Amino acid sequence: MIPVSVVIPTKNEAVNLPHCLAALKAFDQVIVCDSESADATAAIARRFGAEVLPFVWNRQYPKKKEWSLKHPSVRNDWVFMLDADEIVSLALVQEISALLRQGPRCSAYFIEGRFVFLGEQLRFGHRNCKMMLVDRRRTTFPHPDDLDIPGGWEVEGHYQPTIDGRIGRLKSSLLHWDRKPAAAYFGRHDLYADWEARLAQRGGLAKLAASESLSRRLMKTAFRKIPGRWLTAFLHSYVLKLGFLDGSAGFHFAMARGFYYWQIALRGRTLVAEAKVAENAGSAPAALASQKP
Repeated sequence: MIPVSVVIPTKNEAVNLPHCLAALKAFDQVIVCDSESADATAAIARRFGAEVLPFVWNRQYPKKKEWSLKHPSVRNDWVFMLDADEIVSLALVQEISALLRQGPRCSAYFIEGRFVFLGEQLRFGHRNCKMMLVDRRRTTFPHPDDLDIPGGWEVEGHYQPTIDGRIGRLKSSLLHWDRKPAAAYFGRHDLYADWEARLAQRGGLAKLAASESLSRRLMKTAFRKIPGRWLTAFLHSYVLKLGFLDGSAGFHFAMARGFYYWQIALRGRTLVAEAKVAENAGSAPAALASQKP
């Protein structure tokens, strides 16, 4: 057994979880950290031999991933933080196994995710890259100023953990395959967009980027300042990353990615407009009061 604890945060993931768990038989421990799911998530986890760790968020820090890393139920120092809609490939399992046998030279590793969209595995286009395999003794999470953001959620947002030590990258990848309806996909990204726009307004995104490597920090900073980010995101996925070679699925995936950044820009403009309306509403009574009869 690979001496790694896999931790999967869940809430109503009965559709995705069986596919995720089926690929994890080689790992020493699998923990499903569940937030009172109303579906069969917990029962599915137990059926696959995973441990179920209940989580109830108190709307404070630590959030779910950091809380899981520190929990005494986790019996290995190395933790694989996996989402329920991610499926580990055999090549990745073998690479992690070899890494642990040889002894890791880094304190954490990035892993690339390849997307399945409209039921098709995309060969090209944008791929995400997350820090997923970590030595929990050397891992912490940032605490951005987002606890009061409406629609904020219990799991850490789109930012990486902070690592004390070197960071590497594995060669093998996994599949990111969300089997939930499209409405769930767009609803979730609507929350992400609102979170990012509000955090950017407070200067929180710049603070989060400050903890990352220089290259990633420069890349993210430049991307945030580009006019028309939604179009840049679409062209990056569809043209630069050859997403057009994936046919219709590649086009719609690139469009969905562009739409997400359009949502962020729209939310940012909405926040500015709402602030102006509130300011004008506050000054109107004073102006009326100063008028002579």
